[in-house]
Amino acid sequence: MDARTTSERLREAARRTVRDAGLPSGPPLRPPRRAWQFDALLALVLGIATVYYGIDNTDNVVVREIAPGVEIVIPRPSGPGGLALMVTLAAVASGALALRRRYPLAVLCVVTAATLATPQSVMRLTFYAFIIAVYSAAVYSPYRVAALAALPMSVVLVGTSGNSVTPIVPNEYIALLILVPMAVAAVGLRTWKLRTDEGRARLSLLEREQAEALRRAVEHERARIARELHDVVTHNVSVMIIQAGAARKIMKISPEEAGEALLAVEAGGRSAMAELRHVMGLLTMADEGEGEGTGEGADLAGTTAVPAPQPGLDQLEALVGRVRDTGLPVGLTVTGSPRPLPPGVELAAYRVVQEALTNTVKHASGSAAAVTVEYGPERLRVEVTDTGGHPGAGPGSGRGLIGLRERLAVYDGILTTGRRLTGGYRVEALIPLEAP
Repeated sequence: MDARTTSERLREAARRTVRDAGLPSGPPLRPPRRAWQFDALLALVLGIATVYYGIDNTDNVVVREIAPGVEIVIPRPSGPGGLALMVTLAAVASGALALRRRYPLAVLCVVTAATLATPQSVMRLTFYAFIIAVYSAAVYSPYRVAALAALPMSVVLVGTSGNSVTPIVPNEYIALLILVPMAVAAVGLRTWKLRTDEGRARLSLLEREQAEALRRAVEHERARIARELHDVVTHNVSVMIIQAGAARKIMKISPEEAGEALLAVEAGGRSAMAELRHVMGLLTMADEGEGEGTGEGADLAGTTAVPAPQPGLDQLEALVGRVRDTGLPVGLTVTGSPRPLPPGVELAAYRVVQEALTNTVKHASGSAAAVTVEYGPERLRVEVTDTGGHPGAGPGSGRGLIGLRERLAVYDGILTTGRRLTGGYRVEALIPLEAP
């Protein structure tokens, strides 16, 4: 059983190897134009040199000393037939090198066949082309398994084909054969160093870009948190100040109304604490997870410190009610067909109403306000107007409206503000919506 299992595994591995041999390990190489030009020039130069060598050695006889006092005579191809054979072999082997990057295995097969057909007395006709073809197949072939099988096979066939007489290099070329590889190695080393330096420079640039992106993200998050804190604190504290001031004035005259005003102050404080807890909880959720249910990690009302949902349009009635408790008449009108909207859009619309009413309470005491929410097929329109009144607090910094514009810009919304011709102030937000 074990032997059969082992043999089956071996057969399966052999089948996978044969199957994978025809699969490329990477995309086919697309040589650039310069590479094509270089290969064509290489094929041309080598072809001219080998064809000249073949023509020059026709009808020659080589006498080679293989041992002291022992010489052998090697005739080279002669006659028109021999000349045609040598020229053809040199042209085929050298010309195939023009495609050595695009079809490296095919070029290796062609050059190997030409080398095997070359007479042993004129091996120089195809020997150099064979070396270049072997190198090209090893470097450029995307079929790694096929290349690993073809390379040793080609070398073995050429080495054992009976052409035991290898080409002899003339003495005048020895220095050239030593200096050229050294020059190629030096150029390769320099190219490698340049590419390494370029890679390090790109890596450093990428690290700097990532650090800059992180810094911008941190600044953006800080600005977002600052806007949230501004919206929460400004509105609720303004309402609490108005209610506390009213309670102080009527404390002796009408204790019951003063008590209602203080209850409104308490409700505003609880609302502010709930929203502040949500904003700060986004920053400290990890810490709360470690100390949940103890100390400051627990909710003041005795519940767990899970952030409450962000306010939306369904809470506008409660917001308007808190503002009415300050003595500011506020009307709320909703037109169109209300429908669920993305939480971010609802929060942005809620903050528009909150900021506009807060500015009315602070800077237009004694006025009346109106809130209009219009659900359109393609956009949400939120408008807050007031009739104008006595200036209360000093002029604001304008950061609230700037924060609203940035918040709406996330959703391609537009904020329009300005004084009305009939008196008072108007804030309008238009937020695009997807078709329901």
